[in-house]
Amino acid sequence: MLSSALAVGAHAEPGGCLKYGAAGAVGGHLADHHSVLGATAGCVVGMYKRHEYRKEARMKAHLYDQEHPGAKGSYEQKATAYDVEHSTTPGAMTPSEPPHPAQPPAPAAAPAPAEHL
Repeated sequence: MLSSALAVGAHAEPGGCLKYGAAGAVGGHLADHHSVLGATAGCVVGMYKRHEYRKEARMKAHLYDQEHPGAKGSYEQKATAYDVEHSTTPGAMTPSEPPHPAQPPAPAAAPAPAEHL
């Protein structure tokens, strides 16, 4: 029962110290037995990646608040709603597919007839 309560509050975020630290430890071990150094470097990278992810989520939540004054929810929920509305992906502020033009492009003007001399 406790595991089901914990699963409800979980959300996807990039790695973090444990995930990147473990990968760094394996990489450090393979690179001349520097497991501790690799784990430390991986942990630092993981913390930075998570910081950047949360910073972007707060920016998206702020943009969502500007578009929808009085919206309720956490910054993660607002960032997800912003992603859905603007076709962006987590980790990217720009749309994942290029916008489609509203009107088809105008046909090119016909070339001027050539004068015969």
